[in-house]
Amino acid sequence: MQLSEMKMGSKGRIINIQSGESLYRHRLISMGLLPGTEFIISRIAPLGDPIEITVRGFALSLRKNEANILKIEQVIA
Repeated sequence: MQLSEMKMGSKGRIINIQSGESLYRHRLISMGLLPGTEFIISRIAPLGDPIEITVRGFALSLRKNEANILKIEQVIA
């Protein structure tokens, strides 16, 4: 599943970080987006880009095309 497929308020978990642009991949990892990390979709811009997630107590905005290297699963609460 992709981050852009989730709805606002839903909870997810990162399964894998695909290979992509190595600089951006390392940036996501340094911000704490590691496999097994859970997050909540807190806001979605009116046109769908960017998407804000709440992860590890802070808000993080990600562009759709950059966030597509994250493979996620939806967590049912």
